[in-house]
Amino acid sequence: MLQDNEVRLRHMLDAVVEALEFTAGKKREDLDENRMLSLALVRLLEIVGEAATGVSDEFRKMHSGVPWKQMIGMRNRLIHGYFDMDLDILWQTVVSDLPALREQLEAILEGMA
Repeated sequence: MLQDNEVRLRHMLDAVVEALEFTAGKKREDLDENRMLSLALVRLLEIVGEAATGVSDEFRKMHSGVPWKQMIGMRNRLIHGYFDMDLDILWQTVVSDLPALREQLEAILEGMA
C-alpha cells in the first residue's frame, strides 16, 4: 500500500511541476490566447486530483495538511463541468496553490525515501 501511495504522490508531483513549468513567465491573459496551455493545465490538474483519489485514506489522515479534498473536488469539477470552466480559478490554482503543494509533496516523498 505504501508503494501505491508513493507512486500516486510522484504522479501528483510530476503534474504539479509540469504545470508550473508551463506557466513560468506567463500571465493570466495567456490562457485566453493559448487554448493548448489552458487544456494542458486542466489535464494536469485532473491528474493531480485523480492521483489524490488513489491515495489511501490512512495516508491522507497522516498528512492532513495536504488539501486532498480540494484536489479531488477540483478534478471532479474539471471533468464533469468542462463546459463551464472558469479560467480565473484555473490560473489562481496554478500560481497560488501549486507552489505550496509542490513543497508539501517533495517533503513527504523525501520522508519516504
